[in-house]
Amino acid sequence: MKPNSLLAGAALTLASPLACIAGALALPAGAHAQDAAPAAIAPGHTLLTISAQGTSNREPDMATFSAGVTTQGASASAALAENSRAMNAVFAALKRAGIADKDVQTSNLNVSPVYQNPARKPDGSYDASERKITGYQVNNTVSVRQRKLDDFGKVIDALVSAGANEVNGPNFTLSQPDAAQDEARTAAIQAARQRADLYAKAAGMRVVRIVSIAETGGYSPPMAMAPRKMMAAEAAPAPVAAGELEITADVSVQFELAP
Repeated sequence: MKPNSLLAGAALTLASPLACIAGALALPAGAHAQDAAPAAIAPGHTLLTISAQGTSNREPDMATFSAGVTTQGASASAALAENSRAMNAVFAALKRAGIADKDVQTSNLNVSPVYQNPARKPDGSYDASERKITGYQVNNTVSVRQRKLDDFGKVIDALVSAGANEVNGPNFTLSQPDAAQDEARTAAIQAARQRADLYAKAAGMRVVRIVSIAETGGYSPPMAMAPRKMMAAEAAPAPVAAGELEITADVSVQFELAP
């Protein structure tokens, strides 16, 4: 793990006592300030609002991905029976790979008809009502949490060998992100205070106190890879690079400045 902090794009607002910007008090995640009263500062003082960002870098310790089987059959029951056989093999492969039952969850089970497109008319159009059902398709997908990243490639290969023909992921993440989030929050506040001291000094003033703190944004995992169909296992485990995650915290801090 390599903690790190960074200030990105600070923004500021200066206001006189008669034109203070309303500041939202810091609230728990998911809460919102209602009817926030204007920040109160002493006569002759100035309100400074600064937006700052802090970051914390961590190596991921968990990956999430989805794996599934898509099958087709002449009837819905035939397609479902074939899909169930393949998915039972996928579940068995996950268990042999050491994936706990609590880390496997069905995310999609879909049975849908497969249509044959009607013949096109001379003008290029066709009558949608003439579409005929030629069979049925079944898709069963599970979401998986992989806690041993070194085994990720081997797990994917085992799933493909067991019959999985669709894999989506991975999303690398932290199993316990709180410490990294708090480190980013601390870095954001430190960056805001440093910038406030800078502006106060440049204006011939001094920072008296923090009036309010509001937090926005936070940790978000990287985007998932595009879905890809897996037809056959390679001779060697699929190569996967976990890289590094950047956890961010954005804050808006109001400072009271005095001459």
